[in-house]
Amino acid sequence: MKFTKMHGAGNDFVIINNLEARIPEGDIPELARRLCERRTGIGADGLMLTDKALCGGDFRLLFFNSDGSMGEMCGNGARCIARYGFENSLAGEIQRIETTAGLVIGERITETMYRIRLNDPSVIDLERPAEGLMCAYVELGNPGIPHAIVRLDNWDEMPREELFKLGRALRYCSAFPRGANISFVKITGKDEVKAITYERGVEDFTLACGTGSGSIVAALTLKNSVSGNNVKVSMPGGDLFITLTCRGDTAEDIFLTGPTCIVAEGETIEI
Repeated sequence: MKFTKMHGAGNDFVIINNLEARIPEGDIPELARRLCERRTGIGADGLMLTDKALCGGDFRLLFFNSDGSMGEMCGNGARCIARYGFENSLAGEIQRIETTAGLVIGERITETMYRIRLNDPSVIDLERPAEGLMCAYVELGNPGIPHAIVRLDNWDEMPREELFKLGRALRYCSAFPRGANISFVKITGKDEVKAITYERGVEDFTLACGTGSGSIVAALTLKNSVSGNNVKVSMPGGDLFITLTCRGDTAEDIFLTGPTCIVAEGETIEI
């Protein structure tokens, strides 16, 4: 079975063209668990498969987290799959990608830099208490990808074990009935943010989170903490850039720009 491994700012994925592989959807969760295992598999935060479009897009994206759970969409994954789609003749320089959360539009900026339009938020709650903290809560798309944003100016000085424990507690907090991805955030300059995200499905911090970056900037812009124009979100794996438009008490036209990298192409023998 042929595969491509890519990453976007350190958020890494195994990609399979299911137009060729024809893996039954019921077999994908177990395949995701095996392929994404760091020690015995290829290793990745998630598995992505391209499949036949159902609603007029160029192709359909099926996204599974490393624990085998199906995800609505992934921002860094969508940027990687946009490049994959272009370089494998599934789409042109503009890519129309069907996801569980809705249609995502990708755009080739350079050979390695891609921009996607994230799904508009279906829920924004700027003040939601959880575990004794005040969070902002954003769902991108419908059904939405749930993100909780925690302004914590010393998060990068906390022991990792303590931050992990807090992230895990918030991820399962009853304030978020569907669970949530948890981003800890500090503002470091004008339109500059430093953040890290505990991702559900991975159940750990990842090196970057694209939808998390979009949700962070949406919440901070609505709180008048950043401008919403080319805001830099620095994550452990690299920098991502968000531009959006605010209309009243919501945000829309959220564009995520960042790097993509092809790590390897190969074929699994036994996994």
